[in-house]
Formats: sequence, structure tokens, C-alpha cells
Amino acid sequence: MKVWFLAAMVIALSGTAARAADPRYPDWPCTQAKVPEISLAAVWAGPPLEDVQSKWKDDAKVSALVAKLSARKTPLDEAEKSVKEFLAASATDKTTNAKLLFAGLFDTLNAQRSQVMNGLERVSRKQREAADKIREETLQLQALQGATPRDEAKVEALSNELIWKTRIFEDRLKVVRFVCEVPTTVDQRLFALGRVIQQEME
Repeated sequence: MKVWFLAAMVIALSGTAARAADPRYPDWPCTQAKVPEISLAAVWAGPPLEDVQSKWKDDAKVSALVAKLSARKTPLDEAEKSVKEFLAASATDKTTNAKLLFAGLFDTLNAQRSQVMNGLERVSRKQREAADKIREETLQLQALQGATPRDEAKVEALSNELIWKTRIFEDRLKVVRFVCEVPTTVDQRLFALGRVIQQEME
């Protein structure tokens, strides 16, 4: 009975996920709407960045700070403090350094989001394949259980395999739900750091 329950749950979950997906992004597994890229206008109201663009990579101090600030393991309050300290020490180059720093954060965090989102869609495709396989093997198990004579060894082997595959499916689903929060967290981090940079420029 446990096998049937688990298999039915997997099939129901996979069906729900498919219905909930944005038709524009059939592999997107999250309840949050997919926004492929952060809009610069949504997170930056400072001076234009066209003149700095990829130049932030050429500045060793800026690129090192960008790496630190964009790392999710760096607490946001610590990141904000680092921004203030860096810009306070910039003196006459404050505006240029502020623009370089934000340009670096914008590029890096957008790339992080894309990587996470591509990974989520890869897992989503694997989950759909796994659900199809579980559905197929559930039907095979049903046929084996109704066969005469019944091959108990095959029934047990397939039952155990289904339980294992279902657990993997459930574990992936939990990870997906957790990782679905990451793009929003990245958005919030970029917005918060952008606000601090702009305040320090004033």
C-alpha cells in the first residue's frame, strides 16, 4: 500500500507542477513568476553606468569587493558596511568607484541568478522524466501483482525500486522549493546594496 500511495503522490505532484508552470517557461518549477533578468532601472536610480560597464573587472579592489558582496555567505549588514567603508575611503574618486562597484554587482548577481534558474529548469526536466518513469513502473508493478502465477521476487524488487525512486523525487522537490527562493533573495540583495551605494554617493 505504501508503494501505491507514494507513486500516486509523485504523479499528483508532477501533474500539479505542470499545470502551475508559466506557459512561456514550461520548465520553470517555482510558484514565483520567472523574471529571466534583473532590470537595471528596478535597482538603480543613480548616474548612468555606460561609461564603466565591464571596466570594474580591471580594478583589483573593486572586483575583489564585488566577489565578497555578491557571495550569499556574506551577511547583508556586513556587505552594506563594506560598501560604506570602501566608498568613504574613495575620496575624489567616490562617484566613479560607486558606479564601478554597482556595475560589478549588477553583472555578477544577474549571472548568479541565471545560473540558479538554469539549474532549476534542468532539475524540473529530470523530475518530469522521473515522474513518467514512476508512472510506468507503477503500471508494471500492478501487472506483476495481478499475474498468475505471481513472481514475488520481481514484485518485491520493483516495489523497492519504486520506493527508492519516489524518495529521490521527494527529496529533489524539497530542494527545488528551497532554491526557488534564491532569485528573489538575489534581487533583494542587489536592490539593498544599490540603495546603500547611491546614498553614499550623495
